[in-house]
Amino acid sequence: MMKRSILRTVLLVVVLTFSLVVDASVPEDSLQNGDLLFAVNPKGNAITEVTIGVGNTKIDHVGMVIRKTDGIFVMEATKRKGVGMTPLSEFVAYNTVKYYSPMILVGRVKTGLDFPKVEQLYRKYEHLPYDSLFLPDDRAMYCSELVQKIAVDHLGRPVFGTIPMSFHDNTGKVTAYWKKFYRQFGMEVPEGAPGTNPGQLSRDHHVRILGFLKKAY
Repeated sequence: MMKRSILRTVLLVVVLTFSLVVDASVPEDSLQNGDLLFAVNPKGNAITEVTIGVGNTKIDHVGMVIRKTDGIFVMEATKRKGVGMTPLSEFVAYNTVKYYSPMILVGRVKTGLDFPKVEQLYRKYEHLPYDSLFLPDDRAMYCSELVQKIAVDHLGRPVFGTIPMSFHDNTGKVTAYWKKFYRQFGMEVPEGAPGTNPGQLSRDHHVRILGFLKKAY
């Protein structure tokens, strides 16, 4: 009972903190092609330890909405299946932390996307494996890299640029987790290599955060 009470308190703090940035809910049926869905992990993990989400939320995943005749799907790159389309309900369920309510932030790209071109680029990367090493090539793909690569405007220009990769905490030191992770592959941590991350995309000036997704019941 005490554990559940603590979890509810943590969730309340997260929601109240983020309410300083946005105070709205977004119905599923209002989602548009190209909307970005950011998964908030209130418990945090190795990714959120070294990245910053909008309103200091702990964002560890992102995907892009595509509406089809048979429902709403999310174009995403995940460890479990690589680059593919996921039904919205499955996306929400998989990105909901046990004992917490779903916390999926909806972001709308301010710059007009050329969505037919977005779909075309997505097909180019579909079925690629997940890039657990976060390397800047097209042989594998991680979640925010996919979004960065496929989000283009009507002139074919990328909406989002790359940034120096961050594997360091707020003290500026690369965390022990990432040192150990890359050591097992005989690699140095690619700190500063060109890349992207979900938190950074949520704070990008091209994105307007609409609020938390309101699940249809």
